[in-house]
Amino acid sequence: MDSSAEDIRFDDSGVCNYCTEFVEKKQGILTIDPAIRERRLQEFLAKIRKNGRGKPYDCIVGVSGGIDSSWVLVKAIEYGLRPLAVHMDNGWNSELAQSNIANLLRSLNVDLHTHVIDWPEIRGLMEAFFSADVLDVELLYDNAMLAVNYQLAAKYGLHYLLSGLNTATEGMGMPSAWNWNKWDKRNIVGISRKFGGPRLRTFPSLGTLDLMRYTFISRIHWVPFLDFTDFRKAHALERLTHDFGYKPYAYKHYESVFTRFYQGFILPEKFGVDKRKSHLSTLVMTGQMSRAEALTSVAGLSYPSEAELESDKRYFMKKMGWSPQKLADYIARPGKPHNFYPSEAAIFNKLLGFYKNLNLKKGLIRIE
Repeated sequence: MDSSAEDIRFDDSGVCNYCTEFVEKKQGILTIDPAIRERRLQEFLAKIRKNGRGKPYDCIVGVSGGIDSSWVLVKAIEYGLRPLAVHMDNGWNSELAQSNIANLLRSLNVDLHTHVIDWPEIRGLMEAFFSADVLDVELLYDNAMLAVNYQLAAKYGLHYLLSGLNTATEGMGMPSAWNWNKWDKRNIVGISRKFGGPRLRTFPSLGTLDLMRYTFISRIHWVPFLDFTDFRKAHALERLTHDFGYKPYAYKHYESVFTRFYQGFILPEKFGVDKRKSHLSTLVMTGQMSRAEALTSVAGLSYPSEAELESDKRYFMKKMGWSPQKLADYIARPGKPHNFYPSEAAIFNKLLGFYKNLNLKKGLIRIE
């Protein structure tokens, strides 16, 4: 982590606030007696099974093709759960991600629900976000993914969405300026309306009040399931590769072609943001990578090679109907804050404060 994070602070020993906050956060999650961890896991599994009695499934697992969500699905089956796998297709899946998901589901014999967003609609929404010059274009995918998972949980009367989100590999806080509130439906609608984008038809979406309704009335909780286990990324990858023919990606969240291009090119070139710094820092803090290895990795290109970057650039322009000049003009324009446009950030932050005061943190979600 460095000063590209605007709110970073260093103490007299050169340790930043992100590291000190992570050390505090991991207490009771990563540094915990194995017997206590196992007891908590078994208690949670009992709640899932009880909620699922008489239903075709007892939990929802969102799958992207990445290591973390794939490992959640594997562990859910090993623990005797009956998950419904859910995938949100926004038209940018890599062939490798599709192959990984197919191999996993076939081996585990798990049902899959895939929601496909109409391509002209999602393309129009993306165009509006590009025209708005806001940082978090992935708000579109993340919000829709959340909506699909919560809607299916409500449909089947399930209380638990098992997430691949975990402290061991992504527990370090993401700088607030590096993404946006994933529940800001008003921001999506407002930006689309401002720049001539489409109405939301096949695009599933959720706002702050929807979050409150699902959490407090439907009692649906988004749970970082891997925090109940001693999750080690290298071990999970070894098992996935050996047992399920899984093939890894160069960096975290690169199972989507657009996410790969967004995190590896758009964010660093247009906004000066490199999310690898946070992801790799977490691995250093949990002893899964040395600091020297992380510095070497982050110093290089955000792609396996220049050739693959150029290939993705051509793919992006062809799929979006952009010329090289349009891409260059977009990258050259300064970014604008999301709250320059209509937003529900104020009400979200107010309700979040109320929620934390009640000490009911398990129902909220953090996506980075």
